[in-house]
Amino acid sequence: MALAQYLREPLNSDEARRRCLAIRDDLVRAGVYGYAETEDRTAPTGSTILLPRFRVAPTPISLSPSEVAFFQHLGQDLLAFYRALNRLYQESARGIQPMWVATYLDQGKPESLVTYSRMNRFRNLIPGIIRPDIIPTADGMVITELDSVPGGIGLTGCLTRAYDNQLVLDDPTPETQSERSPLIAGRDGMLQGFAAMVRAQQGDQEGCLAIVVSDEAKEYRPEMEWMAQRLREIGCQAFCVEPRTIHFSEEGLFLQNPDGPRRIGLMYRFFELFDLKNIPKAELVMYAAKKGHVAVTPPYKPALEEKLAFALFHHPGLTPFWEQSLGSETCANLRRLLPRTWILDPQPVPPTAVIPHLTIGGRALSDFRRLAQTTQKERQLVLKPSGFSELAWGSRGVSIGHDLPQVEWAAALEQALQAFPTTPYVLQDFHKGRLFESAYLDDRTDTVVPMSGRARLSPYYFVVGDKAELGGILATLCPANKKIIHGMVDAIMAPCAMVSSVTS
Repeated sequence: MALAQYLREPLNSDEARRRCLAIRDDLVRAGVYGYAETEDRTAPTGSTILLPRFRVAPTPISLSPSEVAFFQHLGQDLLAFYRALNRLYQESARGIQPMWVATYLDQGKPESLVTYSRMNRFRNLIPGIIRPDIIPTADGMVITELDSVPGGIGLTGCLTRAYDNQLVLDDPTPETQSERSPLIAGRDGMLQGFAAMVRAQQGDQEGCLAIVVSDEAKEYRPEMEWMAQRLREIGCQAFCVEPRTIHFSEEGLFLQNPDGPRRIGLMYRFFELFDLKNIPKAELVMYAAKKGHVAVTPPYKPALEEKLAFALFHHPGLTPFWEQSLGSETCANLRRLLPRTWILDPQPVPPTAVIPHLTIGGRALSDFRRLAQTTQKERQLVLKPSGFSELAWGSRGVSIGHDLPQVEWAAALEQALQAFPTTPYVLQDFHKGRLFESAYLDDRTDTVVPMSGRARLSPYYFVVGDKAELGGILATLCPANKKIIHGMVDAIMAPCAMVSSVTS
């Protein structure tokens, strides 16, 4: 069935409700969907209720052919950006590029990790998965940040299968089943992309794949277990494990198996580097990688996991480097996509200088603290930790200027400046997302109700050689009154599909 026909079903119909229930049942059986305790605001203090992890829509989120073409080409630009950033950092550390670049990227990191990340053995390594968070606005797409340790990999794969099941059920003719799915990258794009990335990263290293999920990231363990199961079904020996289950010897890393120890050839690191001190056997894993006994992705390179990379891209003093490294076309594309970003460095600016591109009411600024006295209209700005912090993921630590009273904004700004020695923050232009129309199954009324909201689109690119292949796109649709768009009980989470005519 063509997606346009699939979407014609009234959103409040019995058929829409059936689809939502079927999709939810698929997710529950897969182990990636459940219910969470939350405060009941209508009940006495301390009461809790169970709410679904997210809302289920009867249809995927629709994208136009031109939007899909944009996402299909974006991966190559982001791959080029990561490689250029990797080169910029290394050349800065050696004094070829301005040394303040490496100083910023190393700020707050343990010296031992910085030294490890600079080893020649790891020089050319970049993450195997690239996921930008993108806000579709009235003026085009905006990338708010890049994530090289992204959640949602298994969830997106599972969601895509669940929605594809409904497309096939609605029109199970052999001709339709043989057509390419309208879902982005098809029914198994995430699985096939992940498998191809694994083969490329592992190379000729013998052994299985261990997807290592830390306690800090345990909420993502079910979806990664789902992915490991699907990988085994297509012949890839993959296992989702906790760090403590890994065994070390001088020959390498191993998993316990009823038939004896199983060598690990590739470890997929599903934990943030700030969490290393809490990871059992972290030093032994790093030692094994250093000795070449195991491949690891994403690599232990904290410099590639900093949001302040956007500020480096926009810094006028680095323009020649980016143009030489990326080429004029990619540079122009990224200038349209990456919002203006500044590193919140509290150091004084010389009297004759100003902070590049930062103006309030048309006036240039030379001190970030001047932003504390801005009006609500003037502070269409976002504050967030750059990286290497428990506050730097999952929308934690984010402050939106025009969403806060002036006193709270001033306090958040000062806190960010004070945190610079250990956790640098960035300041970024805020871009308002355009509205999308969808619907979801309301558990309280057991009906499908309409919803207007703003979306975050998260495409997953799997790096294989010189290509970054699109494996799927996860849409997170939050109610229009929410300023921060992220996974929440009030959000619809669904895969994206292409339709020739989109109304949004």
